[in-house]
Amino acid sequence: MMLFSVISRLAERWLMREIKQPDTSLCDFERIRHELKSCDVLLIEGRSRVSKIIQYLTQSNWTHSALYIGRIYDIENIQLRSTIRAYYDGPEEEQLIIESELGLGTVVRPLKNYKKEHIRICRPKNLGHNDGEQIITYAASQLGKKYSARQAFDLMRFFFPYKALPPRLGSSLFKFKPGNATKTVCSSMIAEAFYFIQYPILPLVKSTGEDNKVKLYQRNPKLCTPKDFDYSPYFEIIKYPFFDCSHYYGSYKLLPWGNDEQQLQAEENYLYITQEQIEELKNANNSSVLLPKEKS
Repeated sequence: MMLFSVISRLAERWLMREIKQPDTSLCDFERIRHELKSCDVLLIEGRSRVSKIIQYLTQSNWTHSALYIGRIYDIENIQLRSTIRAYYDGPEEEQLIIESELGLGTVVRPLKNYKKEHIRICRPKNLGHNDGEQIITYAASQLGKKYSARQAFDLMRFFFPYKALPPRLGSSLFKFKPGNATKTVCSSMIAEAFYFIQYPILPLVKSTGEDNKVKLYQRNPKLCTPKDFDYSPYFEIIKYPFFDCSHYYGSYKLLPWGNDEQQLQAEENYLYITQEQIEELKNANNSSVLLPKEKS
């Protein structure tokens, strides 16, 4: 048992090792920070080894999700505030998130930890104030729980054909009983919080066969992945790019494109092209491009 624990910790460290942090982010963190609302779901493009595995399995760049809960003094419920304070001893003016992460479990952390990451906001539409408080209350009740490496492995197996797996390796994901789990993963914890108030993420829609009536069925939250919040029709997607082209018509022409290769790393030279190379491409193809005829 002790040997298994040591191997698990070593595996977690290996999986969570990140590549170099980017110099700048793809998104405007300051705008995101000021625009966030309680119960917004943050999607994050991770840089760890396990993130690359999740990207491959889910066919999505989004590998992690976190629930924004605001500042401690913004939480009206005194008992809820005390619960969060028991797991966070930083300044009250800090913007906070609740997340589940391999090696950490379910924790409260400052939003600024993701300052240089690629982030997207998924905002639940028409969410009532009381329901929002219940979502945060549920998430807070999960604080201190360990991250379920077994559940992550189950989710990975779910992407393989069921018949290709031996019966003894059958997934335990479908043995879901709310409230019984002692471990969780990032998306599952947040999905369960919304499930708690019956807020839909990606429900199954079934026809009853009577006058076009339908019924909705909540999906197993243990099967939820970060991209489900992005894909869900019940969440508004909010993006704040580092260079915003939406201010006025044609502003994309003013983006500061690099014009030399000196700033690129050796491994980046094959991934990106410079403006000079784009001009060469244009000149090489001018003869084959059909331009509109000028009016006489």
